Amino acid sequence: MIRVLLADDQLLVRAGFKALLDAQPDIEVVAEASDGQEALAAVREGRPDIVLMDIRMPVLDGLMATRQITEDPRLSGVKVVMLTTFELDEYVFEAIRSGASGFLVKDTEPQELLRAVRAVVDGDALLSPGVTRRLIAEFAARSKEPAAADALSGLTEREREVMALVGIGLSNEEIARRLVVSPLTAKTHVSRAMVKLGVRDRAQLVVLAYESGLVRPGWLG
Repeated sequence: MIRVLLADDQLLVRAGFKALLDAQPDIEVVAEASDGQEALAAVREGRPDIVLMDIRMPVLDGLMATRQITEDPRLSGVKVVMLTTFELDEYVFEAIRSGASGFLVKDTEPQELLRAVRAVVDGDALLSPGVTRRLIAEFAARSKEPAAADALSGLTEREREVMALVGIGLSNEEIARRLVVSPLTAKTHVSRAMVKLGVRDRAQLVVLAYESGLVRPGWLG
């Protein structure tokens, strides 16, 4: 079972998400929180697989709660997906840098929500390709000058190539087609790159691809 924590200060939003998620045979909502402090306490107590975290909440906002979760090595298995009203919320980019695995717009289609929850838990995708590419395009537009690429020195040439393709928003299946390998082989290269670089998930891999200069703004075709 995929164990989910819902953190949102709006009861109706939580109720809608809970009804959808609990109706699935492989997903269970194990806890709810109405502010970031409650969410943090619930994560530490229950260690869910994924937290759907509203960015704007009272007491402690979702961004700060996410940072505290992702910086705690005891919670390394917990994935955080931010919930926002607008796709290009100004805090989304900081959330990704803080360790969030991606973000969802609150009015997303039900099937997209379910697919995203399963994908993030599997570590197989940032979210939908469309959302990913919009996020990457905006991140690229805001990115600073690339840092030295020393952090990538431990990667093989193939792993660097795969990381660059992740950085422009390709899924494992798309990477496999581009490189003429199996999806499993593509996934293996992605996983090895993540382990070597010490990143939590694909979202962090995308950030590092830009910050290291491996991928540059303007590469989105």
